Amino acid sequence: MGCIQSITCKARIRRENIVVYDVCATIDQCPTRIEETSPIVLRYKTPYFKASARVVMPPIPRHETWVVGWIQACNQMEFFNTYSDLGMSSWELPDLREGRVKAISDSDGVSYPWYGNTTETVTLVGPTNKISRFSVSMNDNFYPSVTWAVPVSDNNVPLLTRIKRDQSFTTWLVAMNTTTKEKIILQTIKWRMRVDIEVDPLQLLGQRARLVGRTQQEQPRILSRMEPIPPNALVKPNANDAQVLMWRPKRGPPLVVIPPK
Repeated sequence: MGCIQSITCKARIRRENIVVYDVCATIDQCPTRIEETSPIVLRYKTPYFKASARVVMPPIPRHETWVVGWIQACNQMEFFNTYSDLGMSSWELPDLREGRVKAISDSDGVSYPWYGNTTETVTLVGPTNKISRFSVSMNDNFYPSVTWAVPVSDNNVPLLTRIKRDQSFTTWLVAMNTTTKEKIILQTIKWRMRVDIEVDPLQLLGQRARLVGRTQQEQPRILSRMEPIPPNALVKPNANDAQVLMWRPKRGPPLVVIPPK
């Protein structure tokens, strides 16, 4: 019995047999860029969050497939666009806002639960008799459009006066057995992106908006402990599909402008 158990144990991939090194997580040290070229929308492009790591996987002794890569979830989101004294539009994640879930998947919407399926993941098909060395990397940023006019109005009169956004994410480096669904968390990273833009809608296009507050983002934190992945971070819907655009006027009831997909 001892021998059989020993063989079984040796046939399993364990965390202590996986080597992770050169883990890097940064946000580019440049300010958010504002684009005022369209008479319909203001656009802004934030610096990139980037994560990368080198991994050494042991031989895979069984007929199993392992995927190693990045999984990301949104933990918190505030995204308000103020229109003078008329009210504000806001992108919201209702389940997250109401506390029904702790996180929502930030997958690309195709490769669940992975953030993406190019540089973000590596697939290893067993059995193999050699170690595997590889790198995995990902990047993320915001590049949205915000209407100059109130989103529920029939005209294009610019009334936008402020954009405030504050979003927090957790990013995990994970080894997953696609056969058994076993997950081994290899690294946990926390990061946050904040945007604060003042707008004077009375100015000419190209001269309306300016960045206020901090010009550089706080750098990501690579945690010394492994934080568990909430169930919602692994399944549909992702944040892009779950978010709702609301119009919240100063007077009157709120309206759904864009429902979840």
